[in-house]
Amino acid sequence: MNSTPALTPLPRVIEIASLRDFDRHATAALAIEGGRLAASMHGWHVQSVDLRGRSTVLEKLRPSGSVFMGCDIEGKIERRLRGGGALVFPEIPGLPFDAYRGELYSWDELYAGIGEGSYESVPDARVYAWSSHRLGAGAHDALNAALASTLHDHAIGKRLDSQIRDGELSFAPLVGVMGGHAQQRGGDEFRTAARLGHALAEAGFIVATGGGPGAMEAANLGAYLSSLPLSTLDEALGMLAAEPSFGISITGWARAAERVRNRWPSGTANLGIPTWFYGHEPPNMFATHIAKYFANATREAVLLEKCSGGIVFLPGAAGTVQEIFQDACENYYGAAGSISPMVLVGVDHWTRTLPAYPLLLELARGRHMGGLIHLVDHPAEAASILVGLNDGGISGVRGLA
Repeated sequence: MNSTPALTPLPRVIEIASLRDFDRHATAALAIEGGRLAASMHGWHVQSVDLRGRSTVLEKLRPSGSVFMGCDIEGKIERRLRGGGALVFPEIPGLPFDAYRGELYSWDELYAGIGEGSYESVPDARVYAWSSHRLGAGAHDALNAALASTLHDHAIGKRLDSQIRDGELSFAPLVGVMGGHAQQRGGDEFRTAARLGHALAEAGFIVATGGGPGAMEAANLGAYLSSLPLSTLDEALGMLAAEPSFGISITGWARAAERVRNRWPSGTANLGIPTWFYGHEPPNMFATHIAKYFANATREAVLLEKCSGGIVFLPGAAGTVQEIFQDACENYYGAAGSISPMVLVGVDHWTRTLPAYPLLLELARGRHMGGLIHLVDHPAEAASILVGLNDGGISGVRGLA
């Protein structure tokens, strides 16, 4: 008779992305073991932490089963870690970014120097240039580039999970706003998207977008200024209208946004999830937390997955239609408790120009998603629907950044 081996739980993974976290876990481990060498780091994933001042502590900890990624470690300690069963991933040379970064991005990091130089000189543009040139690299460089971008996206995903679980994006449900990049500042569609972001954040949601220009920028802007009256939002829209499109000059477009940020330096926390895959679409400056990925497929999936409070789809073209039906596919096969509401804004657009709404209704017939698909004409209606569907699950307390 064959016996089935007993199943054991997977080892606990402890994500450590700061020296403070390392000190806290090390102190706890050593206290449990009374300071003896038996204190274990099994399951510790330490990322982008300068540990050169912690050699004495590391000598007291058993390294088997631990992982160190992009950490600064003294040479003899690094050899001890490797010899004791730790995986130590070194820095990858020639990168304009940290493959093991321990935080999400911020606008001032990605656009550092935009006030004095051109967009082409800022970190965001330099990373895009690296990502586009790697396609023609030799085999060895291409392998390093693929490894670096994959490790980077993994790190960003972990940091985003942490922020949503118990960090600065944990105070309310996330609601996604999807829309095209072509809406120009100063136009009615841009203003509509900004008012939608304002209404959603004012209602207590955390607004999440694809982090780019157009409707995405507008929604992030509205959310950022949601603690202030609509007259302030209108003033900001007027300031941005002087540089209506990134297609004319990304530098001018970015500097106009910087002027708005400098005018109102603190705003409501909100999220942008852009990608370097679309390098011609720069990230907007009004997302306080930016989870930027190299892989667009990963970025799209993450954006849809994290928006537990629902998704609002503004008028858009192929990209927005793709997002509608990617979300619809997940809802179609989802269990009753896992389905997020879908609200399409623009009756004429989604029934005549691009008639996605009738097809959605047919897909939803007899499914759990059936009562969670809505079509409206005004942003305020979308916010009201999502407040009702979330049944009081909004804290009403908004984070500031």
